[in-house]
Amino acid sequence: MKKAIVAMYVMLLVSVSANAQFIVTDPGNLISGILNSANEIVQTSSTVSNVIKNFKEVEKVYKQGKEYYDKLKAVNDLVKDARKVQQTVLLVGEAADLYVTSFKKMMNDPNFTAQELSAIANGYAILLNESTALLKELKQIISSSSLSLNDKERMDVIDKVYQEVKDYYNLVRYYTNKNISVSYLRAKKQDNAKRVIDLYGTAEQKYW
Repeated sequence: MKKAIVAMYVMLLVSVSANAQFIVTDPGNLISGILNSANEIVQTSSTVSNVIKNFKEVEKVYKQGKEYYDKLKAVNDLVKDARKVQQTVLLVGEAADLYVTSFKKMMNDPNFTAQELSAIANGYAILLNESTALLKELKQIISSSSLSLNDKERMDVIDKVYQEVKDYYNLVRYYTNKNISVSYLRAKKQDNAKRVIDLYGTAEQKYW
């Protein structure tokens, strides 16, 4: 079923006409798989109280949904609307990847307490939830109910959603960097900054 949804969405992306008008055949399932995956991550983050158990569930959901993003990355030569839709969805995937990758390292960071880790995970969930809400708006734009929109109106909305999702992705990056910087400062006071650098990257690679 998941592979079928992916195939349908990829077909949508590659079957946009030359004048940038979406060809919509089954709007209810166009990006449902991707949206559901991100929503599951958010719901798991808010419903499981134990931090370690929480993250294991989030990581499992993320790995199950990653195939959607990997397949979308492989789609090339799209016309403008479809390419912008693709980029928007991939930004949500990249935000989820940043969450999972960074938080996995934070869980091995002694400079964070269990309570702090729980709060950090909740912060990631809030940001990702805002992004998935925007994906729902994007899904509505490529549904049958919006076929009355002309090309310019559709592109204007797609551009707006893309920019808002990009802003949230940048917030996820900023949020990640700030949390890592807290750990770095704490480690520096303990004369143990190297441990943090080794965990999150070398001196040349660190991004906080």
